[in-house]
Amino acid sequence: MEIVIASIAGVIIGGVVVFIIRRLQDNASKKSARVEAEKILQRAKSESHKIKKDSETKAKDFETRARKNAEQEIQKQKSQLKNKESQFDRRIKELDEQAKSLQENHDRNLQEIADRQNKIKASEERLQNLEKSSLDNIDLLKRKLESVAQMSTEQARQQLFETLEKQVQKEAHVRLSKIEAEAEKEADGRARRILSQAVARFASEYTSERTVTVLALTSDEMKGKIIGREGRNIRTLEAMCGVDLIVDDTPEAVVISGFDPVRRELARRTIVKLMEDGRVHPARIEEVAEKQRVELMKSLKEEGEKTVLDLGLAQVHPEIMKVLGSLKYRQTHSQNALFHCIEVATLAGLLAAEIGVNPKTARRAGLLSGIGLGVDHTAEGSYSIAGAEFAKKYNETDEVVQAIRSHQEEEKPNSSLAWIVFAANALSASRPGARRPHMDGFINRLIELESIGNSFEGVLKTYALQAGKEVRVLIESSRVTDDQASMLSRDIVRKIEREMPQLNQVRVTVVRQTRAVEFAR
Repeated sequence: MEIVIASIAGVIIGGVVVFIIRRLQDNASKKSARVEAEKILQRAKSESHKIKKDSETKAKDFETRARKNAEQEIQKQKSQLKNKESQFDRRIKELDEQAKSLQENHDRNLQEIADRQNKIKASEERLQNLEKSSLDNIDLLKRKLESVAQMSTEQARQQLFETLEKQVQKEAHVRLSKIEAEAEKEADGRARRILSQAVARFASEYTSERTVTVLALTSDEMKGKIIGREGRNIRTLEAMCGVDLIVDDTPEAVVISGFDPVRRELARRTIVKLMEDGRVHPARIEEVAEKQRVELMKSLKEEGEKTVLDLGLAQVHPEIMKVLGSLKYRQTHSQNALFHCIEVATLAGLLAAEIGVNPKTARRAGLLSGIGLGVDHTAEGSYSIAGAEFAKKYNETDEVVQAIRSHQEEEKPNSSLAWIVFAANALSASRPGARRPHMDGFINRLIELESIGNSFEGVLKTYALQAGKEVRVLIESSRVTDDQASMLSRDIVRKIEREMPQLNQVRVTVVRQTRAVEFAR
């Protein structure tokens, strides 16, 4: 028991000793920490004082530099302002001098104009006096001539006109007879033989292909499919094919509208394929349109290759053959463009063989004469110029290129080949049944006939009647006499023959009447 008590007492005493020791150590640590904190605080105060002093020094330096820069800038602005003021003063002085000079010029011009008016007035008076004296002299001479010739002026004029008319008619008849005899002797027989043989050897039937613009649908349900929800299918078709699709109230039909017939054909093929398939949605439309575009380009190339092969031509560039194939879907004055080119090529080859020119070259130039109709619309110039540039781009000879350029009289033909192609193109276009007359051409002819009549002095109004077979001209009776009306009708006829030689017989009637109108009140 004593041992246990002694042990407990020892433990308690040991704990007290340890506590006292730790307490002493803690006090020492706190004292050293306090000393260290005071040192740090003292050091911080010293550094802050130093920083404050430096910042004040820098602020003063900055203020000094800023004031100096501001003073320099103000001085610079003052200098510029002074220069501007001097320039402004100088400009004002120049404007004053210019205004003074202009005023002097104006006054001088006014004086010159006044002097000229006075001179003109004096000249007019002299001219009037001279005119009066001249008329008096003319009347005197006229009376002397009438007394010497023993006939009036009107009788002398009539006799002179009759004599001149007889002489002119006689000379014209003799000259025309001589020219006709020489022309018939040298050219008529040969030309008729060549043309008749060429046209006879190329006798063929042909039906002009019309561009399809209205496409029949299988049902109105298919029309709804083509339109699609909120029109997305029809918008996809228009974007892929480059045409406008018009859907109206016409049952089971859709209108394909576009300037490019190849694009219209692509749209037609695409819609037909979609109707066969029955599935119509944007993804399917894009797939079918792309596939039909590839097939259409392939068919165009095949058509061009077939045409070149049928005409016996060699070494034609693939791009040219593709454009030739596209002419199958184009028209020129209601005549199928591809057939027209084939016809021109065949006629050119036949004509060339008759006069000793290479037939293959002539067929080549004739076939390519209409290539410009299929060239992209971005090409500048007429289709003859565009076609010539297109052929030159793909290494056609200069002779062929010139024949293409001149076949529509864009420039004058300068070789036998060019004249052959020109003649073949005219034959193909003018043969019976090749082209149908157009309303715009008919209207233009009537307008041109009326403008010819209106171009003469004294004409009130001109009317083209009976589809251009008669022209009726109303004239002012106060300005045109009966004799002048007769001469006017002949002048109008000559001008029509000169400017519109392609017309048949045209009757020209000049109407002159005098009306006296009064009103009783």
